Amino acid sequence: MLIFDQLRKSDRQLQVLAACVLSGLGILLVGLWYVQVLSARRYRTSQINQSFRTVRIPAIRGKIFDAGGIALAENRPSYNVNLYLDELRPYFQSAYSNNLNWITAQITRTNKKARLTRNQRIELGKLTRHRVVSNLVWRVTSFLQLPQALNEKQFLEHYGQRLFLPMPVLQDLNPQRVALFAEQSASLPGFDLDVQPVRVYPHHSTAAHLIGYLLRSDSAADEDIFFNYRMPDFKGATGVEGALDEQLRGKTGAKSVLVNSLGYRQSENIWNAADAGQNVHLTIDLEIQKAAEQALRSGPEGAHTRGAVVVMDPTNGDLLAVASSPTFDPNEFIQGLSSDEFHALDDPKLRPQINRATAGVYEPGSIFKTVVAMAALEAGLNPKEKIFNPPDPAEPWHGHIFVGRHKVRDLASPGEYDFQRALIKSSNTYFITNGLKAGVDRILEIGKRLHLGERSGVPTWQDSAGTLPTREWRQANMGGAWFDGNTANLCIGQGEIAVTPLQVAVLISAIANGGTVYWPRLVARIEPQDPFSDNQPVNYPTARVRDNLNVSRRSLDIIREAMHADVHDPDGTGKRAFVPGMQICAKTGTAQIMQGRKIVGHTVWFASFAPYEHPRYTVIVMVERDEGMSGSGGETCAPLAQQIYRVLQKRESGPKSKKPESLAKN
Repeated sequence: MLIFDQLRKSDRQLQVLAACVLSGLGILLVGLWYVQVLSARRYRTSQINQSFRTVRIPAIRGKIFDAGGIALAENRPSYNVNLYLDELRPYFQSAYSNNLNWITAQITRTNKKARLTRNQRIELGKLTRHRVVSNLVWRVTSFLQLPQALNEKQFLEHYGQRLFLPMPVLQDLNPQRVALFAEQSASLPGFDLDVQPVRVYPHHSTAAHLIGYLLRSDSAADEDIFFNYRMPDFKGATGVEGALDEQLRGKTGAKSVLVNSLGYRQSENIWNAADAGQNVHLTIDLEIQKAAEQALRSGPEGAHTRGAVVVMDPTNGDLLAVASSPTFDPNEFIQGLSSDEFHALDDPKLRPQINRATAGVYEPGSIFKTVVAMAALEAGLNPKEKIFNPPDPAEPWHGHIFVGRHKVRDLASPGEYDFQRALIKSSNTYFITNGLKAGVDRILEIGKRLHLGERSGVPTWQDSAGTLPTREWRQANMGGAWFDGNTANLCIGQGEIAVTPLQVAVLISAIANGGTVYWPRLVARIEPQDPFSDNQPVNYPTARVRDNLNVSRRSLDIIREAMHADVHDPDGTGKRAFVPGMQICAKTGTAQIMQGRKIVGHTVWFASFAPYEHPRYTVIVMVERDEGMSGSGGETCAPLAQQIYRVLQKRESGPKSKKPESLAKN
């Protein structure tokens, strides 16, 4: 070989090169032997003493918008000061050595062989670490003008269980304190500024029942992976936040933290990044929503008025406002409720957490006479034919009717009534008489087409079905047959029937639009936060037809004309809702709330739509009244509806007003 021939010829340079190569190979072999043989036990011990901790990382929650793109629920940055205890190990060791030397010097004065026991050394270590951290925390918090002492219990819990994670010190700093911390951060060992998203509801109590609220979530039931630690996270408890929690929450991430035998962090690796939640766009219009809630606050009991408002687009079923009173501020659940706030939310009478618009069930009272009217007109009722309402002997200024041996009071004055006068004066005698002629089956058939007694499908987790007392329902639940007295109660919206204000909005919308029963729509679309995401938006179809009244145009026109007179006729019970230039059609109602045979209160209603010729809005107002409180549907609810219609009128006539998406498409 050429190389060996050159070596044999005593080539000095080649000999030096060969010696270097051989020496290098020898060093590599020695190093390999040292690592594989001599150091094997140490590496095995180190590997045993190290372990991984999996940490769950919550995703950024999606936002909730109204129809115009205004944020109803969003996230704001929260600036928090954290302390990494693993960076304080030199301080711990130095302080521990000083304390140990001092204590040893003290106890050996009398006995030179005295030494601290193992348990005493452990306690000394705990005390030393607490003192070091306590001094640093006091120094930093005092500098930031938020002086606070270190909670010993929380510190020991964190040190014993979550040493591999940063320890929270201060949360939600304002910009001034963030700047102060940034100026001095280099001289603060172990302290770091962390930014976390925090849920915020910028309009506070506005649309609170629809949006819902979040609660702290520490449950692992919905996780596919076991996590040693779950970073602070929240889960939707009710409203859209709860019903669409999976879409809003996004996909959680995970990271692995390598810790040593003492529990200190060695390194960490994010092996699954969190995917942000999706944004939800509602059909609600913020301006109309605020008008509805303001109207309720101006009710008979102010902010404690127990009532609901629903504003719907009758041409497609889109919900423009859904208000419930009393209400609450969902921000309080994020910040943590005080004892007083918790008791206020748990008030058994006010029930501020209940969405009365979608979950409250009430007897409809006289507004159900619109359903009886459809059945009677379809059965051949002549709207011009008059029925005499005889005076009540006990109250001659009121009328009455006997059904069997049972007397039903009629608040309408005695006299003759045709259809229109009976509806605007809400004559019980007229509608019971004609309801009995039409037959209960006709009335219930229209109730079934309106899907009364069924849920509306709105994603709020507060969606009650109510009750439509059919013959079968009465037999199964009441154990009895159907009598004329049951029909009489149904004709005036009393007895077993129970509806939600949202169901009433669907009913009135069907009368307004010519007989189409729409599914109410609350969610317009869901789309990813990242505009460059591969995920496509999910659009919820509008104008989803659920059923049809199958009532003739003639019958509906007669009812709409009478409802128009209820507001515009001087004798109408709904005249207090009159707005010049706004052709409003309405039916008022009052239903007794019974406990046994005792009247304990009333539910008063104002069910309406406008304008008369081309309906664009359905407005339903409901208020709960205690016994002894005066006020019918026309006296209590009509003025509240008037406030809402004034806002709608101004909004439409204003040059800069914007129509919600649902209206712009029609």
